[in-house]
Amino acid sequence: MKLKNKTKQDRVSGIFEKIFLFCAVISIISVVVISLYMIISGFPAVKEIGLFNFLFGTVWNPTGANPSYGILPMILSSICATFGAIIIGVPIGVLTAVFLSEIANKKVANFIRPFIEILSGIPSVIYGFVGLILLVPFIAKVFDLSYGANLFTGMLVLSIMILPTIVTISENSIRSLPSEYKEASLGLGATKMQTIFKILIPAARSGITTSIVLGIGRAIGETMAVIMVTGNSVNMPGIFQSVRLMTSGIVSEMSYAVGLHKDALFAIGLVLFIFIMIINLILNVFLAKADQKYD
Repeated sequence: MKLKNKTKQDRVSGIFEKIFLFCAVISIISVVVISLYMIISGFPAVKEIGLFNFLFGTVWNPTGANPSYGILPMILSSICATFGAIIIGVPIGVLTAVFLSEIANKKVANFIRPFIEILSGIPSVIYGFVGLILLVPFIAKVFDLSYGANLFTGMLVLSIMILPTIVTISENSIRSLPSEYKEASLGLGATKMQTIFKILIPAARSGITTSIVLGIGRAIGETMAVIMVTGNSVNMPGIFQSVRLMTSGIVSEMSYAVGLHKDALFAIGLVLFIFIMIINLILNVFLAKADQKYD
């Protein structure tokens, strides 16, 4: 009887292993297909326009008498908006995770946590709408601007949008640490704050870095919200300047683009795809070096 049960369990385990392998293969194939499609769709435009003119040109006017396809303003605007959102959002997110996991009592943490989870479920267009109605006029009034839709407003909206990802993953990483870390630190005479910032946060660096990577992915890939709060004008980035991000450029013009114009939008998507891959690679290398340092 035991032998039959073991054989049945082995058979079930084998089935699940094949299912997991199939899912992993599908994920790999999806990445390869998307990569090939972006390269095939975007490379012809880059070849025709010229790599230097495309990446470093400062004028985007695809429908003019003399069409120009320079996307440097959109690249720099995307970088600045993402960097600003990370600068604002990461400290708030990590400190909120520390508060929920180590400082707040159970009732307070259980009260706050659902509100953070709700933030992750709100559609991006709602963030953009609320930012357009409330934040844009507020920024215009506070900084005495004619219109408040600019790069800074986009940074604020994006920083709010990435908070749920950073808070949730960072909190789970801190909570999953062995209790011996905290007990040993406190036993050696360290204060609670010293234990949090010197022991727990460094020990949870892998999960925190993962949350930052995912936050960057959401920030740089966001479209609808940033269209509504950044002004959607192709300008070189300035903190209170109306700008257009790469994602906004694709969505704004894809409905009527034809010929080289449409190919150029695919090329913008290719640049965005490569940009995200480079960021992930840099952060993974940084994380690997940090692991070696602490090991």
